Amino acid sequence: MARCLEAAVGERFVRDELAALVSEAVHPWVAHDGLRLFGMNPVTGAVSFGFLHDFSPDLVQAQLFDAYLGEDPFSPADITRQPKPVGLFDGNHRSTPGHRSVLSTLAASGAGCEARLLLRNGQGLWGLLALIRESGSRPFDQDDAARLARLSPLLIALLRGYAAAGSPPRGAHLPAGVAIVGADHRIRSLTPEARAWMGEISPARGLAPEWMPHVSMLEISLAARRHLIDPGAPRPVACSPTAFLGRRVAVHAQPLDEDGKGDVAVVFQEATGALLLPTFAAWHGLTARESLVLQHLYSGSAPKQIARGIQVSLHTVNTHVKAVFRKTGVSGRDELLAALDS
Repeated sequence: MARCLEAAVGERFVRDELAALVSEAVHPWVAHDGLRLFGMNPVTGAVSFGFLHDFSPDLVQAQLFDAYLGEDPFSPADITRQPKPVGLFDGNHRSTPGHRSVLSTLAASGAGCEARLLLRNGQGLWGLLALIRESGSRPFDQDDAARLARLSPLLIALLRGYAAAGSPPRGAHLPAGVAIVGADHRIRSLTPEARAWMGEISPARGLAPEWMPHVSMLEISLAARRHLIDPGAPRPVACSPTAFLGRRVAVHAQPLDEDGKGDVAVVFQEATGALLLPTFAAWHGLTARESLVLQHLYSGSAPKQIARGIQVSLHTVNTHVKAVFRKTGVSGRDELLAALDS
């Protein structure tokens, strides 16, 4: 299993191929009937890309309402506060309304239990792996939870490699576009620029799964509503890598009323330059000091200016610069700037 996942780091996947590979690798370790794997923006914690394998998109949508508007105790809105990396939902855990709600949602789709693994390390929140078993199957137990927890480093490396890999973004940059999502969680209107974005990231282009546009729009709008009433929840700012949609896409959302029950504005734009810097640094495993040097490099500062600005020696700055170039796979500043601005 480890060799399979390690070999897949940096590979190109389309549609739900990545989830199928992970499911095949994980199944002998923890048996399951369906899998979803979501990658998150490590800077904001917002879900940014995802894959399903034998996991109904309708179940995902129902779970989103539980997660952001309900009482799901292990949701994307709350997992940053979780003391443990694994959450189990089965018939033995009905003590809270949240657990009962999760089980009811699972049962409506023919599933009997679910195990969720939070993919988190010292650098941030990378994603979530969820496994389900059909009704009547053996529930997930603490042994399953322990085995899942040991998978975390491998899966984080896989998601990081996927996010950092990919060919240069295709085509000219698109201007930012705005979609308005109504209180019924459906798109009410699109600016012409947003229509161009929706066409650009359409599954018909062959990369994204068929379920992605609707589910992603629903999730970012629900995340915005939740963040308004719960500022401790992840900020609704997603950043999808080139490998997922053929270009880096930043999506952020904001409710247009004070209680988050009305319209939500969702903005699509190119994830480039200063907007991309923090996420780009995380994807490539830069340290805090290397990330700071990256910011100075992008702003045009010379090594001597960087040394004065962060109060270290020129030698130390040059060491950090070399590390930035090595980790991001570029040969120099010009290539680095091109990678950030393309």
